[in-house]
Amino acid sequence: MILKRRIVVALVAIFVLVTTAASAQRIIETDVCVYGGTSAGVIAAYTAQKLGKKAILIEPGRHLGGMSSGGLGYTDIGNKYAITGLARDFYRRIGKHYGKFEQWTFEPHVAEDIFKEYVAQGNFQVLYETRLRDVKKQGARITEVVLENAVDRSAAAVIVRARVYIDCGYEGDLMAKAGVSYVVGREDNKDFNETINGVQLMHGHQFQDGIDPYIIPGKPESGLVWGISRETLQPNGTGDKKVQAYNYRICLTSDKNNMVPITRPEGYDSTRYELAVRLLKANPDRKRLDDYFIWSCMPNSKTDINNRGGFSTDMIGMNYKYPDGTYDQRKQIIDEHERYTKGLLYFYGHDTRVPVELRNEMLKWGYPKDEYTDHGNWSPQLYIREARRMAGSYVMSQANCEGKEVVKDGVGMAAYTMDSHNCQRIVVNGQVKNEGNVEVGGFGPYPIAYGSIVPKAAECTNLFVPVCLSATHIAYGSIRMEPVFMVLAQSSATAAVHAINEGKSIQSIDIAKLQQELKANPLADGKLFDVLVDNDDAAEVTKQGNWTVEKKGGYGPSFFVSAEGGAGKETVRFTPEIPQNGTYQVYIYFPKVSGMSSQITVTLSDGNKQYPQTIKSSDIIVEGQTSGEWVSVGKYTLSKGKSAYAEISNAKADGKVLADAVIWVPVK
Repeated sequence: MILKRRIVVALVAIFVLVTTAASAQRIIETDVCVYGGTSAGVIAAYTAQKLGKKAILIEPGRHLGGMSSGGLGYTDIGNKYAITGLARDFYRRIGKHYGKFEQWTFEPHVAEDIFKEYVAQGNFQVLYETRLRDVKKQGARITEVVLENAVDRSAAAVIVRARVYIDCGYEGDLMAKAGVSYVVGREDNKDFNETINGVQLMHGHQFQDGIDPYIIPGKPESGLVWGISRETLQPNGTGDKKVQAYNYRICLTSDKNNMVPITRPEGYDSTRYELAVRLLKANPDRKRLDDYFIWSCMPNSKTDINNRGGFSTDMIGMNYKYPDGTYDQRKQIIDEHERYTKGLLYFYGHDTRVPVELRNEMLKWGYPKDEYTDHGNWSPQLYIREARRMAGSYVMSQANCEGKEVVKDGVGMAAYTMDSHNCQRIVVNGQVKNEGNVEVGGFGPYPIAYGSIVPKAAECTNLFVPVCLSATHIAYGSIRMEPVFMVLAQSSATAAVHAINEGKSIQSIDIAKLQQELKANPLADGKLFDVLVDNDDAAEVTKQGNWTVEKKGGYGPSFFVSAEGGAGKETVRFTPEIPQNGTYQVYIYFPKVSGMSSQITVTLSDGNKQYPQTIKSSDIIVEGQTSGEWVSVGKYTLSKGKSAYAEISNAKADGKVLADAVIWVPVK
């Protein structure tokens, strides 16, 4: 009898423990679960919510926006035509903040505030400081994700059960834990019939000949200077597991009233900058910070500083363990990058081996008081240029970027140069060299396959991966831009809604129907965004006279060029299909090219009256990584239909006249 009582007591105790543990776990049920509060993550959750599904966003840190709010204010665009939907809306919201139509250069806190606007307007839940612990599946379908507190690991777990999941993290953690195939590093050229993948010893961001790699110059037995690998150069195009360098996109300010001085960081080691010393000595005439950093100016006396040359902000070869690393291992790598970068800034301002001109220039800059106020005025986001890449239903490759292979299931576009930062720093013929840099462009916008953002059906049927998407290393180098991530995130969330509504796997939805919705509902809320007519839209563009086609440097695939003549016989008319009556602000896109006419004659029509204008090329001010700018030509009250138009002519021209794109934006 006593034994039975003890057994009953024990069973009751076990039941209490199990019940208590279960109740300690917080269970959230939703339609769409988005992991990673990057720019893509915010847009994905916002899209799903606006399309009528309940969404939740999981962010391991305390901030939203990833690199878009983490210092990368000098946006990598490629071609604005490729940036559609809510991504385009984001840069217009940035423009509104600064009193412009669109703006692609901005301060970090401005970007984060706008991402918070999306959260408020989308009315979706965000779990901050929450990260992935486990993923559970039934067959090829994720049933739930188990999350842990990123600050307090002893805190109760959170379980999220969703119908569709979207991995918007830079690392692809949800993808990996879900058992989806992925790769890290560089493919061999022969794997996908490419020419610029794998090992590449090129001239970009390179040491000039003659820079000695040894601690005691000329003496290999003395050892290698810090930052140089002992590995040997492999044949060109050889694949490996090396990852292109990470860095911080550094926001500094020259405003003394908003400045925190750059001081010696804890753990500072001047020997880490010995290669910089040797580079400075070899280039005595290079005495500007912009010779050693890409020093891009942002609004309000701030910067977005990036890597330049042989030795700069890229911490080459120090990130190989990051993609598959544990949270603790990644933190160590992040901390080392922060220590290295802050030390580099301090070195340039205080080390007497740095020319005085450079030191004096650096001392004019400091950390901005109004940025990253809860993180020591330093970005909490390391630039994870590339980590894992999914091996999905379709693999984007060099052929896609160059237009040699064009997919039919496009759900977004990219247009940036195929770009890779260096992957290793080695000794070649007794000299220090960087290896892995690639910068090959010259192509127009190209479509990104739906198949590249979904796994193979046998691996997972309810997970989208728009950031660590399926692409070779070199193709990923073109696609991996913040605006493109936002575009693909919107496409993923829209497709998720289709899959839920239709009760299908994400691999089985109607792609044509998805493409149509993305085009017809660019803001995901049913509202009219704008009416764009590009010169390549043959049905809406008529031209008279002799116009040539230029395929580089414009908006979209091409633009028209007329030589000077001044007779006004060469005209291009853009005729939009206005969907509803209302007032519209009209903008014309002008690429900025050499030999451009000092004035361009344009005529706007509201369908009843013509309004001639003259645009001065001197008023077209191009900012950021773009070929041209939108120029406002006024507001007009228009009727539904095709009676309105904008016409560009070569009347009174004294140089090249350009006809590229016109956009009609409804005035709210």
